[in-house]
Formats: sequence, structure tokens, C-alpha cells
Amino acid sequence: MFFLSAIVLLGILIFVHELGHFIFAKSLGVRVLKFSLGFGPRLIGRKYGETEYLISAVPLGGYVKMLGEEPGEELRDEDRAFAYNYQPVWKRFVIVFSGPLFNIIFAAIVFVLIFSYGVPVLLPEIGEVMKSSPANNAGLLNGDRIVGIDGSPVNQWDEMTSVIHKSPGKPLAFKIKRGNETIEILITPEKKEIQNIFGEKKEVGLIGIKPAGSTRIRKEGIMNAVAIGILKTWEISALTVIGIVKLIQRIVPADTIGGPILIFQMAGEQASMGAMNFFTFMAVISINLGVLNLLPIPILDGGHILFLAVETIRRKPLSEKMTAIAQKIGLAFIITLMVFALYNDIMRLITGKTIP
Repeated sequence: MFFLSAIVLLGILIFVHELGHFIFAKSLGVRVLKFSLGFGPRLIGRKYGETEYLISAVPLGGYVKMLGEEPGEELRDEDRAFAYNYQPVWKRFVIVFSGPLFNIIFAAIVFVLIFSYGVPVLLPEIGEVMKSSPANNAGLLNGDRIVGIDGSPVNQWDEMTSVIHKSPGKPLAFKIKRGNETIEILITPEKKEIQNIFGEKKEVGLIGIKPAGSTRIRKEGIMNAVAIGILKTWEISALTVIGIVKLIQRIVPADTIGGPILIFQMAGEQASMGAMNFFTFMAVISINLGVLNLLPIPILDGGHILFLAVETIRRKPLSEKMTAIAQKIGLAFIITLMVFALYNDIMRLITGKTIP
């Protein structure tokens, strides 16, 4: 189940990425020779028109091979109009950028469908009041439901916590539904130091309550779903970029980097929890794939974009020798990173340690 879920997830995301390159290459007049899901030896394939469509043995990537893409490739004069390297910079940029762009657009579409279908949201119903907490001192009880704070309605748990976290030391008027009566209670969140998702410490307000776990299904109309889907995609894209920066700054520890084993495990776990979890995970990984591919590392799409930027500034491309050297450096870096990620995966399997 875990293996099948991961293959489905990776297969879809690789297909979406390569489809972006393929569609824009074709539409801009570049001849596509091969469209492959996977690397390495060919498993199955068939040629339609000028393109051979393949499924290859190693399911950890894919590629679109275009005419004239390889340095030093010999071309007939009549074929140069259809060759990638003979296209203007703007066309090559669009072709390269379209892969990551398709991954990000795909994630947004998945989020739109998820929010249209309906997602469970946690209700602001109290399941536990801590010992010696502001909530306990103010008289909150298990089973109380918070319906408003400072005159603003509260419909779900995260709306409530957002207000509380932003208000350390500030008295808040809580509107509480208790059985058949509605009461108001004044509570001042105490200042506490917690860690954010990157392990950094920050101060927030807390009142000392836990949710009862009650949920409701929240469905959005198509326009709201589109707006929320785009916003969610933007938020996760930004978090991915911030995470990369903090990893470089060593704020996020290097042992949190995961490789294919971790993706296989998480894909299976999310699939076992239901289709909603699996597709949400797919959207997040799709965004990660899109953003990471835009890093300015030779061999990645971002590296190709960097070469195009240099070509635009110099008004001529880098020499084939310089390009080849850069590609080798980029490949060595990616292989090193993959080996390190695989080492982390194996150590997590041996030690049972989980990512914080």
C-alpha cells in the first residue's frame, strides 16, 4: 500500500511537471524527441509522430528531450528552426519555467477541489482546562463552547487561537455558550514562549485549554474555493522558501531533510488516513517540487534560468565548456544531497526518530 501510494503520487507530480515543459515546447515550435516518466532503461514506450513516449525504470523523476538541447548536437540546417538551443531566450525561459509553474498550478487546483468538496474544521469547544491556567482561574469548564471574542464571532478553533496568540497580557471578553445559556467571561492570556514550525522561539498568548475534538465539514463555493486555494498555495510556497533559507542558516537542522524513503512512508501514511489527507499531501509535495526546481543550481530548472539570465546580460550564451562544468558541479551537488537525504531516511528507520 505504501509503495503503491508513493508511486501514484510521484508519477502524477512528475507527469504534471514534464507536461508543462512538453506543452510549451510544442506550442512554441520546438521539436520534442522524448517524453519520459522515470530515468534509466526503458520499460515500455511508443512513438507517436515525432515524439517517443516512455516509462523508464527509475521512478524518481522524468525528462522531456528536445531537439538541439544537448551541447554540441549536430543539426541539419532545415532542423535548426525547431531546435531548443536556436530559440530566442524568452521562448527557452517559458519552456524551462513551465515545469515548476505547472506543479504550483496543479497544487492550487487540488486545493480548490478539496475546499469545494469540504474539509473538516475543529470547533471551538473545550475538551480540557489545565491546572492553574487563566482559563481555569476565570471559570471556564469542559464542554464550554466559545462563540465570540471581543464582539467578533468565532466559528472554529483556529480563529479563536489566532486572537489569543496575538493578545498576550491583553484582557479579552469571551462569549461562552454553556448548555442553554450564554455568558461572558473576561480572560487575560498569559505570555508564553513556544517554538514555531522552524524550531524558533516566539512569545504568544495562551489561556490553557485543549479542544474537545468536535468537527464540522466546511464547504466553500467555487469562487471562495479558488481564492482560498490560491492563498493556501502562496502560503505553502512562501513557507518552502523560508524553510530553505533557514536550512542554509542552520536554524532548521540538516537531519530534517528527507529523501525518497520518507516520501514513500508519508505517502502511505496519508493514503491510509483517507483521500483528503493524501491529496493534501500531494499538493504540498507538488509545491515543494516546483519551488525546489527553481533553485539556481545547474541541472535544475532554476539553473537553466540562471544560464539564460547570464546569456541575456552577456548577449551571448556561456561556452559549452563552462556549461558542461557547471552541469557537472550541479549534478555532484544534487547526488550528494540525495545521498545525505537517503542517509537521514535510513537513520530514522534504524533509530525510530521522527522529524520534529
